[in-house]
Amino acid sequence: MRRIVALTGTVVFLDAMLFGAIIPLLPHFADTYDLSKFEAGLLLGAYGAGSLLGGIPGGLLVGRIGPKRGVLAGLTVLVLASVAFALSGGPVALGLSRFVQGISSATTWAGALAWVAVSVPRERRGQALGTVFGLAVLGFVMGPMFGGFADLVGIRGSFVTVALVAAGLVLALARVSPPPNEAPSPGAIGRALRDRAFVGGLWLNTLPAVFVVAGLVEVVVNPVIGKISDRHGRLYPVRIALIASIAVAGAIAFATEPAVIALLVVAASVSFGGFYTPGMALVADRSERARLPQGIGFGVTNTAWAVGALIGPAIGGALAQALGDPVPYLACAALCALTLVVASRGATRLRTA
Repeated sequence: MRRIVALTGTVVFLDAMLFGAIIPLLPHFADTYDLSKFEAGLLLGAYGAGSLLGGIPGGLLVGRIGPKRGVLAGLTVLVLASVAFALSGGPVALGLSRFVQGISSATTWAGALAWVAVSVPRERRGQALGTVFGLAVLGFVMGPMFGGFADLVGIRGSFVTVALVAAGLVLALARVSPPPNEAPSPGAIGRALRDRAFVGGLWLNTLPAVFVVAGLVEVVVNPVIGKISDRHGRLYPVRIALIASIAVAGAIAFATEPAVIALLVVAASVSFGGFYTPGMALVADRSERARLPQGIGFGVTNTAWAVGALIGPAIGGALAQALGDPVPYLACAALCALTLVVASRGATRLRTA
């Protein structure tokens, strides 16, 4: 089990690192290719667009060919896309390679999380998924550092190196035994989408993406949250995180001192990030109950996350511009309060299900 968690965690670490690596490189590309702010925004968003469009298809692919083959397929595409990014000679080629990286991300995430979910005993599933997600957070934190390093020593060589690392992961994973097969069940998707707990798990992956903050503290916190959810139920840590998120978002809305805001942002990274691990574990549990292949369940989850990541900043920016900066944070607090009410009512049903 530890080997599977380590290897799949490395896969999502690499993927998340590439997601954030573009941020410090944007000024370089904007100057090199004379990009407008809109064009730079398109380049930045290409990865997310690929993840959004590839989420459900990637999950269906994993459900059809299995988690191991899904991860290998996604990594192979990542190798090719990374080489293409390294050799790109213009903004269109850069954007297309980032878009393809996003598509590969949707498949590798669905496959990696499904692999863990079907390989680990249910009573340890939350902790295992939390460990994998903690490595993904570490990758997201390291992404801008890698991008800055690439800008310093050479973009081409840096991204070719990433491609070589991904190819090495393909070789390492090819030698690992595949997880148990999941027999597809007719009507499983419909059963899952009618399951309030499954839909709740999707929402718990969408809500924190609206308020997207990540930090090194989440690397340590997420496995702990997963272990708590294994022992006390999936919604126990969620309710605690929701209460904390309401308080933090409300405080950020009215904070003015830079030092206070910095502390609140760190607190937000813990509270909002506390939804992910129990949300993923809840999706895995209810997918199992609905006889839905885990890859499909996590493919839908990827899409839910991408929707939150795309619409959250847009709606937040519009609210801030029209009504003032505190309003988006108060809106997040209101969403958390509403989710807390629903989660509190749902906890009893889950214990008796």
